[in-house]
Amino acid sequence: MTVDSLMQRYQGLGPGASLLVLRDGEAVVRRGYGLSDLEAGTEAGPATNYRLASVSKQFTAAAVLLLAQDGKLSIDDPVRRWLPSLPPAADAITLGHMLSHTSGLIDYEDLMGDDWQGQIRDAGVLELLEKQDRLYFPAGSAYRYSNGAYALLALIVEKASGLDYPAFLEQRIFEPLGMHDTIAYVAGGPAVPNRAWGYSRVDGAWQRTDQSTTSAVLGDGGIYSSIDDLARWDAALYDDRLLTDASRALAFSPQSKVTGEPYDASYGFGWRITGDTLWHSGETIGFRNVIVRWPQQRLTVVLLSNRNDPEPYRTALQVGSLYLGEKE
Repeated sequence: MTVDSLMQRYQGLGPGASLLVLRDGEAVVRRGYGLSDLEAGTEAGPATNYRLASVSKQFTAAAVLLLAQDGKLSIDDPVRRWLPSLPPAADAITLGHMLSHTSGLIDYEDLMGDDWQGQIRDAGVLELLEKQDRLYFPAGSAYRYSNGAYALLALIVEKASGLDYPAFLEQRIFEPLGMHDTIAYVAGGPAVPNRAWGYSRVDGAWQRTDQSTTSAVLGDGGIYSSIDDLARWDAALYDDRLLTDASRALAFSPQSKVTGEPYDASYGFGWRITGDTLWHSGETIGFRNVIVRWPQQRLTVVLLSNRNDPEPYRTALQVGSLYLGEKE
């Protein structure tokens, strides 16, 4: 089994992917497959920028941890200290509950309805949740994956820092790490360089499906990045140039047990934890991505794709196994 055989489905004239394998900080695989723009015939490559979807959550979590390091907020702060317009049902929810998907907040996607006009933003998520004086369960008592919690965390980053969310990420994470092409994308703002467009297979043909009603929410999934920039991000997760040892320990240690999924995992802050791996997937209309890290082996696999299928997590594990010396 070779890397190219595992990546065969992404090759050719359809929507593609970019694959990165880092071993001991060196890129042993760094290449693109297929096309990032079908209409223009642009090939995918190491600099292609994909919409990360929920892989973005690790950056939102890092932003909160940076502000905790600054003394601007605490992980134990009640959410209503920062967002007092939330109803009394949210009284017991802390930032830590939101980071670990144990807040019990109602899913904002379920509140939008099928006839939602235009795109919702993070502030719109807050407006929906302000009207919900109920939770799925008492804060901290159970796990339920919450995009809305991460949208609210982006708003809290803005309040605590005095910067808008894209500017905070740029100043505190992307610029210091040299992630010069990574941005939290806002329509009408800076364009995404080397942008991959998202596609879905519809009736046997690829159709551009780049945006949905929820694609403008930043905190839960609005970052664009490339495998080259994510190599810089991965390197920073091994030392304290960005996050202290204590902050990384919080992010990378089990804060809650993942339930209701077909895989076994715990959840840290913005990371899933399975065995000796730290990982997160990201899925949105036209994009499917995953980052898997084996920190003890100093091995990382990043697979970003601009298509709705196939699901990349299993492929990333298979690619990783080639470099872990494990049998297929």
